[in-house]
Amino acid sequence: MPSSEHADKGSSAPAHGQDPGADEAVPYRLVLVGGGPSATYVLERLSAEALHFGGAPLEIRVFECSGEFGAGLVHSWSQPTTSYLNRIAAQIGFAADESVTDAGPLRPAGLRPTLYEWCRARFAETGDPDLALGPTDWPKRYVHGLALREMFAAYVADLRGRQRTTVHLHQAEVADVRDDTAALSVRTTDGEEYSCDELLLLTGHSQNDPARSERSAVLADFARASGAHYVPYAYPLDTALPEKISGPGTVVACAGMGLTAIDEILHLTEGRGGRFETGPGGGLRYRPSGAEPDSIIAFSPTGVFTYARPHNDKERDPARLEHRGRFLTEQAVDRLRAVVGERVTHGGRTRKQLDFERHVLPLVLLEMAQVHYTTLFGPATGDFLAKRADPSYRAFLGAGPHTGAEGLLAPLEEAVDEVCGVLDAVLRGSVALGQAAEATHGWPVEAALTRWIEVVFGPRHAREVRDAGETPERLPGLVASLRSPWQLDESLLGNRFDWARLTEPIPRGSFSTAQEFRERFTEFMERDHLWAAQGNLDNPVKAAADGVWRDLRPVLAHAVDDAGLTADSHRLFLHRYMRHHNKLANGAAREVMEKILAIVRHGLLDVGAGPEAQVDVDPATGLFTVTGPSTGFRRQAGTLADARVHAFDPRTDVRPLYRNLTDRGLVRLWRNTSADGSSFEPGGLDLTYAFHPVRADGAADERITVLGPPSEGVMFFQLGALRPGQDHHVMRDVLMWLRGFRQRLRARTACAEPLAESMAGSRAESLAESEGVLS
Repeated sequence: MPSSEHADKGSSAPAHGQDPGADEAVPYRLVLVGGGPSATYVLERLSAEALHFGGAPLEIRVFECSGEFGAGLVHSWSQPTTSYLNRIAAQIGFAADESVTDAGPLRPAGLRPTLYEWCRARFAETGDPDLALGPTDWPKRYVHGLALREMFAAYVADLRGRQRTTVHLHQAEVADVRDDTAALSVRTTDGEEYSCDELLLLTGHSQNDPARSERSAVLADFARASGAHYVPYAYPLDTALPEKISGPGTVVACAGMGLTAIDEILHLTEGRGGRFETGPGGGLRYRPSGAEPDSIIAFSPTGVFTYARPHNDKERDPARLEHRGRFLTEQAVDRLRAVVGERVTHGGRTRKQLDFERHVLPLVLLEMAQVHYTTLFGPATGDFLAKRADPSYRAFLGAGPHTGAEGLLAPLEEAVDEVCGVLDAVLRGSVALGQAAEATHGWPVEAALTRWIEVVFGPRHAREVRDAGETPERLPGLVASLRSPWQLDESLLGNRFDWARLTEPIPRGSFSTAQEFRERFTEFMERDHLWAAQGNLDNPVKAAADGVWRDLRPVLAHAVDDAGLTADSHRLFLHRYMRHHNKLANGAAREVMEKILAIVRHGLLDVGAGPEAQVDVDPATGLFTVTGPSTGFRRQAGTLADARVHAFDPRTDVRPLYRNLTDRGLVRLWRNTSADGSSFEPGGLDLTYAFHPVRADGAADERITVLGPPSEGVMFFQLGALRPGQDHHVMRDVLMWLRGFRQRLRARTACAEPLAESMAGSRAESLAESEGVLS
């Protein structure tokens, strides 16, 4: 298996089975900077297609500064075992499959397992309980790293077994690239240089240098002067948060309440020997080991963690069960762009930009409401509601005045009132179920009632209510005795779709002190976990969030990508709505969040700061101070850990590569410019549709391709592990590069053939002359 011991310094050893003197053709030299998951996917496609490269000699060099080839640092197999992925095991793959359009040659099914299948096979060999996963279980992140390491090694071995192909692995950091006209020159931090014909940048997650951010510089300078500890980046966790700054006797403040904060908190508790036990009521209890910090303070602008991901019931048949948009579609976005888009010239072509809040968000909310009520009342009633919404929807897409989200949703909500009115009459006993069903409503009364009871109270009670439906006097007492096991509202009108409640689940008026906020926080998490357990097909709130913000993410990308929004709207989308996206649909598994709740209940994890919390420095005490303006919270901490994933920006990146590329003019920042002259630079690079960087002079360099986080900006949500069976964008991006790579490789081969024939002729003449002289 590849590791730092298996990395080399670039020896030019021939490929397996190759005679060193048999072929003197100059190889096409490909360099991959970054040896993590994206490199694994790239090598999979290269090894699968190696026989289709026309026999051209190929030299591949992979640079991975961590030496953890296949995984990289973020997915390292050596990271703490307390960190989890936020995707189920069956939804992670390592190779192209039949779903990927124009993928090319595919490996046999047995050689392209999902992570679930890989874990099942390894569990049979080892009995390791961390590998005993079902298809809908949530894997530990290090397990993904183990699988990536093995798959990467297999692909490298496959390539090394091909004639005329060499692969070199370098545990080194690439710091700079120089354009030597005929080739590119890659330089590492230890001074080594390598020429290449093509460069693929797969650098993945990086971190920002605190000295390059005004706010972070203040915190870092204070820590150095005071003796406090500032941790600007969380990973690797055991290195960033050693016990001497986060053990007994310390207070650690976590700035952020997303996935990184969850990793930090579990590392500081379970990772220090703490245990979780099932309490008398079924919930988890935390049992400390004594090696934890005295307290952990978690705070963020919202004051709440990302919501628990629901049980994924769609996995049993994704093609049928994953949501397809009815209102939020690419065609609707294109229609709006044509009718109300602001014309602007971008990247040498005309583009019509939208405003996310005015044009796209109303469609998002209408789609969410439709999924919410379809889940609550059943698909036939959902169709009825959608038809009632169609006229206002068509008007919204047309040239008429736009009434905003409230006006767009009004007809659907009015139809919901009608449905609830009929069902309420049945449940109050004023009309028999059969009589109500015979009336012409345009939707199936019995099916809607059965589904509502099933969702709110459970399938067994749905049967009881249906059986009692023809005896109206029995229904009121029967329904009044029922309680929702999911803590859903038990009244017909109580489970309305409510965007405000979704985005602010703890209303501002429900607390005034830190203790009151802690109580409301615990209540919210308990309810959220019940909703997650109900699943993404049966809980209306989770179904709406999962169905729109996850299943329809490509439609959002269609609206946002390539300057699809005005500059001001793009800025707002990233700063506000991406946070909503992460909170609603990109959180951790319920099993993970139940651990977080147990630590809150124990009192070790303090969430009392509430919304709009801030951290400041206190020179008088030499400590950081966390305050909560909404709760009156004020506590001090000797260690402050940034618990956020850093956005890519070459200007602030801790590594020198992209700054040097920018300084050399090989890349430039992408800028979204609007018709009114406003502009926004989100931090990503200016790239063509094929992911080639646009240089400072405006020319695209096809020798360089950039995939992953550096493309965030011009494109939306370029992160994520490869998902099987989905024609996933991660593999499509790899194939975009591969198509160009094939063309460039063939062009090199075509140019080299006449030269090779000429050289062969010259060599023959020289040999003949030599033989004549020697004779």
